[in-house]
Amino acid sequence: MTRTILPILALFTSTFFLLVGGGVQWIVLPIRAQMEAFSTDAIGIIGLGWATGFTAGCLIVPRIVRRVGHVRAFSSLLALAAIAILVTAMAINPIAWFAMRVVSGLCFSGSYMIIESWLNERVGNESRGALFAIYAMITMAGVMTGQYVILFVDPGSQTAFMVAAILFALAILPTALSTAQSPQALTEVRLNIVELYRNSPVALIGIFLAGSIAGAWQSFAPVFGTMSGLSNVNVANVMAIVMVGSILFQYPMGRISDKMDRRIVMIVVGIGGALVCSFAAIHEIDGNNPGWLFFGLMMLAGGFIYPIYTILVAHANDHADPADYVHVSASMYLIYGMGSMAGPIITARTTAIFGAGGMFITIAAMNAMIAAYAAWRMTRRRRVKPDETTSVQPIAPLPGQTPQTPQTFELMPSPEPDVADVPPTENYG
Repeated sequence: MTRTILPILALFTSTFFLLVGGGVQWIVLPIRAQMEAFSTDAIGIIGLGWATGFTAGCLIVPRIVRRVGHVRAFSSLLALAAIAILVTAMAINPIAWFAMRVVSGLCFSGSYMIIESWLNERVGNESRGALFAIYAMITMAGVMTGQYVILFVDPGSQTAFMVAAILFALAILPTALSTAQSPQALTEVRLNIVELYRNSPVALIGIFLAGSIAGAWQSFAPVFGTMSGLSNVNVANVMAIVMVGSILFQYPMGRISDKMDRRIVMIVVGIGGALVCSFAAIHEIDGNNPGWLFFGLMMLAGGFIYPIYTILVAHANDHADPADYVHVSASMYLIYGMGSMAGPIITARTTAIFGAGGMFITIAAMNAMIAAYAAWRMTRRRRVKPDETTSVQPIAPLPGQTPQTPQTFELMPSPEPDVADVPPTENYG
């Protein structure tokens, strides 16, 4: 394993610095926006900017890489990310922040794709699973580290933005100085919504709602914390605990869904997420001492609302030809991205109407819709037989992070299921 990791240590180092910088901006920007008296609608639009840029990046960046190469593209994207966060610090108004979030989202999307394509070509199938686990742990550690930087810097100062910019600049160095060979061209995504719907309606609708949930959380979780009177340390604790809940629940739920109709698991997870988030919306919080009940709710919320992404992608792949797994998963990601654009806008309205609990009301409603739609689809089509399903891979996006890019789906260990020959006109999901 050491022989495998050493050649890609530079990539892992760049990944860590990139995600620490991302963690800083993901928690600082919503808090600073509230300190600057931005309306909830403005905060929602700023969140929309990130999702728009990230989704667009998966379509644009492969062409850039083809023209200038991986190293130049990666260095340019990270430099642009540093510039974007510095401009954000200089221009304190919603329009400028929206524009810079679009730029930042595109930079992150492209950076992920380049790192993941590099990793994909540096390892063989015998170590791919272990490598993916290490990569996931590094991204998690980076995001959590970045979120706790808020304990040492004042969100109301320029320092927090400068720290993020420095981290993005540091992320350039390991890969810029690396002698590793550049990988092949990045995967370009084809999006065919009609074909995706034929493949699995519940996966298509569910992944859009899951994206909306993620967009709502990423844009408004820090806002919820500050509106509820939480200290900076407890806002960071909430973000971290939701992430831990996501990780703890992800594998068990995935394995359970391998043994039964995945739609049953979607129903249970959707109802569970709706109940937990409904209770969180009405639970009164002591800002100075939120208590174990509140933090327990946050862990359950993370455990219910994020792993469903994994189950939905696996459900879509259950009906796909093995040769199409990457394209199906990547297309599902784009639908997820579209949902993440809607989430902040909807949550902005519910927060304006209901206050701090509006975010959890939104997430609860979307979880309930996933459960209801999955239940209805079970009355329309039969389940896939267990020997026709793929195995769930641990690919759920972490809270505060973005979903995987098309390169991630190539990086994952490839399942080798006995997939039934399902006619294109059949519809099982």
